[in-house]
Amino acid sequence: MKLSMANTYKNQFLILLFSLSINAFAQYASHSKPNIFIYIADDQNSWDYKIFGNSQVNTQNFDRLVKEGMRFSNAYTTQAVCAPSRSQLFTGLFPMKNGCFANHLPARNVKDINDFMSELGYEVLLAGKGHIKPNSVFNWTRYFPTNSGRGIPINKVEDYIANAQKPLCIIFSSDLPHGPYPKSNNYDNKPLDYDPTSKRASSKVGAYKAGYYQNIEDDNAQLGRVLNMLETVSDLDESVFIYISDHGLKGKWSVRETGLKIPMVFRWPNVIPPNTTNHKLVSIVDILPTIIEISGGEKIENLDGKSLVPILSNTNISFRDYIFGIATRQNIQKCYVFPSRSVRDKRYKYVVNFNSKELVKDNLGPNKHINYFIDRGANEFANVPFEELYDLEVDPYEHVNLAKDESLLAIKQKLSAVLRDWMINQNDILIQHKMPLIKPTLHPLDRSSKWNNPKKESEFTLSSTDYIPSHY
Repeated sequence: MKLSMANTYKNQFLILLFSLSINAFAQYASHSKPNIFIYIADDQNSWDYKIFGNSQVNTQNFDRLVKEGMRFSNAYTTQAVCAPSRSQLFTGLFPMKNGCFANHLPARNVKDINDFMSELGYEVLLAGKGHIKPNSVFNWTRYFPTNSGRGIPINKVEDYIANAQKPLCIIFSSDLPHGPYPKSNNYDNKPLDYDPTSKRASSKVGAYKAGYYQNIEDDNAQLGRVLNMLETVSDLDESVFIYISDHGLKGKWSVRETGLKIPMVFRWPNVIPPNTTNHKLVSIVDILPTIIEISGGEKIENLDGKSLVPILSNTNISFRDYIFGIATRQNIQKCYVFPSRSVRDKRYKYVVNFNSKELVKDNLGPNKHINYFIDRGANEFANVPFEELYDLEVDPYEHVNLAKDESLLAIKQKLSAVLRDWMINQNDILIQHKMPLIKPTLHPLDRSSKWNNPKKESEFTLSSTDYIPSHY
């Protein structure tokens, strides 16, 4: 009897707590439009924060956000490259739908964060790194590029906020810790071994690591200046502050967890419980519909993203069953035809590498121009199999490929079917084109790279007919 009464009181308390959370959201949705601030780090691994175990880097300002907000432990981008990842954030659409499915490609003519938030009465400002095209899609109320050299122009944002009349949606877009990596007096003479993804107990990943850690520290200091500025000129404690990285560094260009998994923290005092962790599978495309709902907007039916609002107040409800990933590897100086697609559920991850050495002969066709690059891609990744399957519960960094494990055949087949259905739904380029050649056109690096200058032994010249259209 005593136990039953205790359970009753416990249940009543939980119901009350849930009701208070719902009421808090309802209050904000019906009576206010909070300012929305989004901070994007550039090329930062999800584990390289002090609060997550890396004691070798100073990330005190990020650590503060985690303690004051909700951390998402399973947040992902769909493509681990700068422009595709940012385009997902700003459109709420996966790369194939928004058009930016390779770095430096332009987005399609779709609605973006500027359109949706402007309709809700917001001024939308981007401060810092842009790296997205075209301007006709990403038409900011105001855009403040990076300062000469590097860095978010915080002083310009501060002046802007002081005179703003509308609620604000401001994206602070850092170009750190992205390279180039500097010499660092803080890290050069230290043993930099922290790498939980390595098979070895200690892993030195190259001379860049000291500079990479220094860039993280510099970015964290910049984050602190942003927070201090907002506390001075804005109602930070009445605002929503979202922190993410566009993708991880170690798995950049790939569909590895080390590239697709990103840090994500939501801070909204008096609404989101502080120092909480949410373990749901969530995507970067979910941020746009979330801020739309927070700002009083209606659900947008044609977005790939889903509003996170329900799981901000109740982490026990279901959300996403799957997270997807794509890779092209056809950008800048990575001119290899080696497309990959992936899907993961709460435990397992399945990967298909569509131009593995196992299949390359089947991918060759009558066009020698295209065949050159197909063969080049397959040979560059000669040791990568057609299929991969990982148990992320025991192997979170994908060291042991279980694709040939007969006991997991049903799981592999199920994930394969889910992935194909998603590719069809997304009108994936691989559904229409066997092995596509994609030619980026918007960045100087593309015009001077190996992509446009094949090796001398190739006795041909690529023409426009060898490439698929940017928006197929």
